[in-house]
Amino acid sequence: MSPLQLAQVNISRLRFPLDSPELADFVAGLEPVNATADAADGFVWRLQGDGDDATDVRVFDDEWIIINLTVWRDVDALKAFMYAGQHRELMRRRREWFERVTEPMTALWWVQAGHRPTPADAEKRLVRLREDGPTAYAFTLRDTYPPEAADLG
Repeated sequence: MSPLQLAQVNISRLRFPLDSPELADFVAGLEPVNATADAADGFVWRLQGDGDDATDVRVFDDEWIIINLTVWRDVDALKAFMYAGQHRELMRRRREWFERVTEPMTALWWVQAGHRPTPADAEKRLVRLREDGPTAYAFTLRDTYPPEAADLG
């Protein structure tokens, strides 16, 4: 077992309030998608707020941004979850619910096994990815870095 695990953050800027009819399908999909993630091979942990999800956790001091912060065994485990089942279906509809942005909204980085990153950690990684592009400190699914190259910074 590797001493490192993969942290992943993705944020999205809502087009509508979470309790709006426009987001009803998205909100209805959160619980089953989270349950699927929790049971997925390679899943380790996910950030939760007051409920079963993290939609009430604020990042970047913006009430319209929601966060998904997770830890996985490795990149392959994350990809296997992301591109299958109901998660894939929700991803296909993301433009209905979230604003289009040009800056990176997803970052990956390696953490010590057992470490639980905070939203502040995730913000730092996203900011660095936006400033420097993919590096061992913060990278993307397209430009990954192996655990042995980790910048635990």
